[in-house]
Amino acid sequence: MNIPEELRYSSDHEWARVEDGKVRVGITDYAQDALGDVVYVELPAPGTRVTASATFGEIESTKSVSELYSPVSGAIVEVNGDLADAPERINEDPYGDGWICLIEPSDLGELDGLLDAEAYRRLIES
Repeated sequence: MNIPEELRYSSDHEWARVEDGKVRVGITDYAQDALGDVVYVELPAPGTRVTASATFGEIESTKSVSELYSPVSGAIVEVNGDLADAPERINEDPYGDGWICLIEPSDLGELDGLLDAEAYRRLIES
């Protein structure tokens, strides 16, 4: 299971990466594996305000439909529009081309409440 050390993780299996003061968000390798083949992603509109731990979209696979949870509060500034035509990118590259959205956080300190790689590893192994 790929769990990059530099990322932060939610207990809902989203990852967060700080890039130039913004937070790029996706789902973890563990989550995409558990979901199976991703066939659709409901993305939030840019400008949408999100709250940490609240839902902001859905991801549908051949097995189930799961909600997406924001790891931080703020405003969506960009979404990965490529997922509309190629949702399988989430399965193929969850930490790269399979990213979901970019958030302008209202408080970067919220990242401190997320799990580091070791804590996330313990979560999925328990």
